[in-house]
Amino acid sequence: MSAQQIFAEATLGSLIAYSNNVPKPPARFTKKVAAWERNNGTGRLVRKEPARERPTYSSPPCFTLHEGDFGSGGIILVTVMRTYTTDSDLHFRVIERPKVGQVRVIQNVGDNIELLHLAENREAAELWLAKAGYSRARLEDVTADEVSADVVEGRAAA
Repeated sequence: MSAQQIFAEATLGSLIAYSNNVPKPPARFTKKVAAWERNNGTGRLVRKEPARERPTYSSPPCFTLHEGDFGSGGIILVTVMRTYTTDSDLHFRVIERPKVGQVRVIQNVGDNIELLHLAENREAAELWLAKAGYSRARLEDVTADEVSADVVEGRAAA
């Protein structure tokens, strides 16, 4: 799939793989492997932003993938997120979509919505929200209508 298709079709919480379709170099080439890893990986779709037109600049539509949290002792020190514009030349594919019964913890960021956490059920989402302490966050259920719309429109994970 193209970045444009991911932007148009993937739902928040989907697990997305991206690749430049170049084979991974041998491990002995550490710099080449590091460069390859920057263009090949997976992340959870946490934000979509439409095109922006400002007097001094414009930007195409984009989406953000959450690749991981790194820390120690239960404390997150670094969160890795990558943002891709719809004109990216990388290849994307949906590995997994949110399932019926899961609950998104979301909050508004400007005019957009950002996924903070994807929980297995409402109780887990409420517990996560109580621990995390986001004051403007809200819960949103993944519904059967949303999942069936993905399948009917041919957007099932491929």
